[in-house]
Amino acid sequence: MTATSGLGLGVALVWFSALALVPLVAVLVETSAGGWPAFVSAVTQPQTAAALTLTVTQALAVTAVNVVMGTLIAWVLVRDRFPGKRLLEVLIDIPFALPTIVAGLVLLALYGPSGPLGIDVANTRAAVFLAFLFVTLPFVVRSVQPVLAELDRDVEEAAASLGATRSTTFRRVVLPALAPAITAGAALSFARAISEYGALVLLSGNLPMRTEVGSVRILSYLENGQPEQAAAVASVLLLVSLLVIAAIQLLQRRVARRG
Repeated sequence: MTATSGLGLGVALVWFSALALVPLVAVLVETSAGGWPAFVSAVTQPQTAAALTLTVTQALAVTAVNVVMGTLIAWVLVRDRFPGKRLLEVLIDIPFALPTIVAGLVLLALYGPSGPLGIDVANTRAAVFLAFLFVTLPFVVRSVQPVLAELDRDVEEAAASLGATRSTTFRRVVLPALAPAITAGAALSFARAISEYGALVLLSGNLPMRTEVGSVRILSYLENGQPEQAAAVASVLLLVSLLVIAAIQLLQRRVARRG
């Protein structure tokens, strides 16, 4: 390792520690302040358990939808030409540019009691799913799109010339090449969903035991002067996120190996 690369690595580690590692360690330290019994009591409290269950299940469902629809949208954007393609490219990035509380207002205006679409999902679990889906839409699309654009189509044509069907070509040639991008987008989608607050706080109503999510529960604990309980909930969400990301990586390796 040269002096320049060593310096670069050191700067990167310091920067990462300041932005991510130290705050994460602080959360874990705060969690351990009350001991194991206090941690278990906080995360198994019925209202908290319901919020965590809703958050994780809805985030998993949204991630599954994004894997399928995000890959499909990326495929259409790369492989097809149609009127309005540039407009669709812009629309996909709106969740990135829009502040989440503004997104919540938009969703409430469209899917609330007085929405022009005639669809009212306010104060229901569907509101949580819809808000998660909105803010996570671009992740799989933008992860898969550049990889698909660089994919050598000669390989697909060669497979077709050897008698492979379209489904076989996609499963054995295209999918293994896209698997890392799809899994990266899925991991980002899940992590963003379980931490979302602004886009759903207005539409879901934050009803205890019904539509309250983990991020709202954390805020409630902090407002009530219970930082240890808030840190406990945050630690559970962090652990779940890490486990899901690890599972996604294992799945990606299996898909790539079987391809």
